[in-house]
Amino acid sequence: MSGTDEDTVAAEDALYVLTAVLLTPAQFPSALGDDYPEACASLGLPPLAEGYGLVFGQDGTGARWTVVVDDVSLVAVAIASWDCGMEYDLSPDERSVVAGLPGWPLPVAVAAPGVPAPHDPAPEVAEGPALVPPDTSVWGAARRRLGADEIAVQWSTWREQIDDSQFTPRQEQDASARPSDVRRVLAEARAYVETPPPLGRVRSSFAPGEARTLRADGPGWSLVARTDDIAFVLLDDKPGEVLPVGRGPELPGLLEALDRMAVRPS
Repeated sequence: MSGTDEDTVAAEDALYVLTAVLLTPAQFPSALGDDYPEACASLGLPPLAEGYGLVFGQDGTGARWTVVVDDVSLVAVAIASWDCGMEYDLSPDERSVVAGLPGWPLPVAVAAPGVPAPHDPAPEVAEGPALVPPDTSVWGAARRRLGADEIAVQWSTWREQIDDSQFTPRQEQDASARPSDVRRVLAEARAYVETPPPLGRVRSSFAPGEARTLRADGPGWSLVARTDDIAFVLLDDKPGEVLPVGRGPELPGLLEALDRMAVRPS
């Protein structure tokens, strides 16, 4: 092979990194599953306790690739730098690469300059079906979880829309007066305290003051709450609806118990 041919092959094999995300018990793309093991399974990965970093990029032909690495700290530093508007050259060591998966499991809004438009690798190169993002064009589990994530991030905006007078005195004093869907979700969340669910199904993250933001998911439902405030529930069978849950007599204790057993970012 001539030097020119070798250079061409090397250029085609090079990965142009576009972005990255963490896949850990405390921080994983909720579009991929209700919990960490489910998210890992969607990529064909074992749910290692330390987690992974997912690096999204294109090769020299423009093909989409997801490089899975076990150097979580490296990817976390890159993401933090990018979030602060700083440049960071994310170049994982080959020894940290766990797998190279064709396609992207999440939408990526950017593309590498100077190479063809993003496309799935050829079947003979991919050695398997390419990853594709979950369909969020219609209401379903992925969109429901993403909706709960949005509320967690935009908590103040959503909270300002809630008039506490809608929580009737009876609902605040008698949990049985809550809507049946809400009672079911709270009961299933309460069961997590007695029987721990799969890792990552309950997650706790930073909130202003001494509060914590809680995210919990279950079969057909998502819950987002502040430990010092109310909660919101989203359901697969109620497309687009967000159900506010007043504190009442049992919510504060439930949120505290969930926070104690939740996984947290390290």
